Amino acid sequence: MVKFSKHTTIFASNSQIHLNMNHQQLIANALNISLNYVTSTLNLLENGATVPFIARYRKEVTGSLDEVQIADIQQYKTKLIDLDKRRESIIKSIEEQGKMTDELQNKILKSTTVTELEDIYLPFKKKRKTRASVAKEKGLEPLALRLLAQSRFDVALEAKKYLNDAVNTADEALSGARDIIAEIISEDETARNTMRFVFSKSAILTSKVARGKEEEGIKYKDYFKCDETLSKCPSHRLLAIRRGEEEGFLRVSIAPSAELAVYELEKIFIFEHNDAAKQVKMAVTDSYERLLQPSIETEFRNTSKEKADAEAIRVFTENLSQLLLAAPLGEKCILGIDPGFRTGCKTVVLDKNGNLLHYSTIFPHPPQQDEFGASNEIRHLCDQYFVEAIAVGNGTAGRETMAILNEIKFDSKIDFYMVNENGASIYSASAVAREEFPDHDITVRGAVSIARRLMDPLAELVKIDAKSIGVGQYQHDVNQSLLKESLDRVVESCVNSVGINLNTASRHLLTYVSGLGPNLAQKIVDYRVQNGAFKSRNDLKKIPRMGEKAFEQCAGFLRIRDAINPLDNTAVHPEIYSVVEKMATDLNSDVSNLILKKELRQQIDLKNYVTKTIGLPTLNDIIKELNKPGLDPRGEAKSFEFGNVHRIEDLSIGMILPGIVTNITNFGAFVDIGIKQDGMVHISQLANKFVKNPADVVVLQQQVMVKVTDVDFERKRVFLSMKEV
Repeated sequence: MVKFSKHTTIFASNSQIHLNMNHQQLIANALNISLNYVTSTLNLLENGATVPFIARYRKEVTGSLDEVQIADIQQYKTKLIDLDKRRESIIKSIEEQGKMTDELQNKILKSTTVTELEDIYLPFKKKRKTRASVAKEKGLEPLALRLLAQSRFDVALEAKKYLNDAVNTADEALSGARDIIAEIISEDETARNTMRFVFSKSAILTSKVARGKEEEGIKYKDYFKCDETLSKCPSHRLLAIRRGEEEGFLRVSIAPSAELAVYELEKIFIFEHNDAAKQVKMAVTDSYERLLQPSIETEFRNTSKEKADAEAIRVFTENLSQLLLAAPLGEKCILGIDPGFRTGCKTVVLDKNGNLLHYSTIFPHPPQQDEFGASNEIRHLCDQYFVEAIAVGNGTAGRETMAILNEIKFDSKIDFYMVNENGASIYSASAVAREEFPDHDITVRGAVSIARRLMDPLAELVKIDAKSIGVGQYQHDVNQSLLKESLDRVVESCVNSVGINLNTASRHLLTYVSGLGPNLAQKIVDYRVQNGAFKSRNDLKKIPRMGEKAFEQCAGFLRIRDAINPLDNTAVHPEIYSVVEKMATDLNSDVSNLILKKELRQQIDLKNYVTKTIGLPTLNDIIKELNKPGLDPRGEAKSFEFGNVHRIEDLSIGMILPGIVTNITNFGAFVDIGIKQDGMVHISQLANKFVKNPADVVVLQQQVMVKVTDVDFERKRVFLSMKEV
C-alpha cells in the first residue's frame, strides 16, 4: 500500500481548511469578479447578511455587485464545498483499496470539476459484475494487456495459452480479452474527453413517434420525426421532446455519427497494423457502442436538461418578477367580481386596506340572466361603499361581465380593470386563505384575491405558489428544487426592492423581507394587534427575538408612513440616519425640510460626507431616496378595454386589436385579446427589427396592439403580429 504524503494526510483530516484558501480565487476567476469583492461578499454572507441587504447597503465593500452577482458567488461557493466533499470521499475510497499513489493523489487534488473527479475515480469504482470482470476472473487480463500493446505476435497461438476450465477455445479467450480492453477504453480519461468533444460538436437529437402512439400522442406531432443538432436545440423544444418521451409518445436518442466517434477513438488506441491491432479495433467499436456511447449520452442528456432547465427557470423568474412588480392601483375601495355563468358572479367589496366589507352573488348571465338585478346590485354597492374601481377576473364570463359594467350608469367615475386570475383558485383553497377568511367559502376568497391583486399585486401574489401563477413554461418538468430556490429568490428581491408598509403588510409578505422569515413575521403581526401601529423603526427592537442582526437586515426595507422620523418612510437605513441629519444641520435645516425642498438637496456636496465606511455609492442612494421618499417604484395601474371580439370565431385575418401580454417565452409572447385562447406573437413578429430576446421588446401586463395573421380553428390557435401595427 502506498502511503499518503504528509500534505495529503492534512488534506484528508482537514480538507476544508486546505481547500477553502482557494475557493475565493476560483470564484473570482470563474465569475470575473475582483478577489477582494468576492472575499468581502462571502464574509458578509457567512455572517448572516442576506443578498438584498448586501446589494442595497454594502456597496462600498462589494464594489456595488448586484443581487444576481452576489447570488452567483453564493451558489458557486456551495458547488465548491460539494466538490470538496466528493473529493474527500473518493480519496478515502481509493486509500481503503490500497491503490493510492502520489501521482493519483495530485490529480485528485488539482481537479476542479465533478466530471474530472469522476473520470479519475471510474477505474477504482466498485462495479457490479461486468463482461470485463468475468473475463478477468477467467485469467484473461494479461492477454488483453498484450493485445492492447499491439506488439507483433501470433494472436491465435497466444490465445490458446489461456484455455482452462472456463475458457474452451481461442475465440472465447480473445472475446473475453476484447471485453477487458473495451472496459479499459471506456474508463480512459482521454477517450471520455474526446467523446465529450465529439458529442458537444456533433451530437444529433433524434425523436420519433413510439409505435402505435400516433393518435394518442398527437399533441407531439411536431416531434414525430425530428433530427436536430443538440447544441442548437432551443430549451423549450428540448423540454417538450423530453416530456413526450417521459409520457411514452416519443423515442429519443442523442448521439453523433457512430463512424465519426469510432474513428476518433481509433486515433487514440490504434497505432500498429497487425493482428493484435485488429483485435483492439474490434474492442474499440464494441466499447463505443456498448459502453461509451450510452454513458456519454446520459451525461449529455443530463447536461442539456440542466441547461434547458436553467433557461426555462430564467424566463420564468423574469416573468414572475415583472408580474410581482406590476403597477398597483393603491389604497382605494374596490369592488371585486369573480365571474361565472351557472353559479353566478361572486361579488365582494374591500376597503382601502383590503379588508372585506361585503360579499354577495349576482346572476347576470345565462341560465338565470338577471342582468337588471345584477346591475342594480352593483350600482347600489358602489354608492353605499364609495367604490373607486372594479376588478373583474379574466376567466370564464369575464368579458361578458365587463360588457354589462359598461352599460351601467354610475353616479361617479369608476374605472374597470380586467385582472389575471391565474392561481386565484389555488389561493382560495389554501391554508393561507382559510386562515384569513375562516368563515367564508372558496368562492368569496377567490373574489377577494382578484380585488386585492388590483390593489397590490405583490402583496397578494406572494401568498400563492409561484408555479400556479401561470407565467412559465414546463415548470413541472424542470428541476423542482432549483425552481423553488430561484422563484423564492425573485419574490424576496421584489419584496425588498419595493419596500413594505410595516403597519399593513401581511405575515406572508413580511416573511420575504430581508432578515425576517415566518417566525419574526408573525411576531410583528402579533405586536401590531397588541400595541397598535408602529410609530418608529426602533419599535422593531421591542419584538421578542428581534436581535441586532435581524434588525440590521430588515429595517431598511420596512416603511412607516407618517412616522415621527420621516426617514422611517424611506429606504435610508437607520445606521446612516446620522449622515442625513448632518447634511440637514450643515444647511441650517432639519431632515423634514431637506426632504421637502429640492433646492436644499442641490446644495449638498457629497464628497464632504465620504468616510472610511460610507462612500459615494451609498451617498448617491441617500440623495435618490430623499428625492422620492416613500414613492412606490412600480408606477400606477391603467384601465384597459378589449376590442369587439368574444370568441375565436369572431376573428378574421387582418384584424387589429388591443391586447395584454400574459406570458413571455424564448420564442415569443402570448397576448390576451379578449377571447378564451391567448394569441401567439412569434419572436419574428414582435418588432420591425431583429429581436434576440422577447423580453427586450415586451413586458408582462403590457398593453399592446396586434394584428391577426392566422387562425387555426381546429386546434384553437391564434397567431398575431406586432409588426407595423
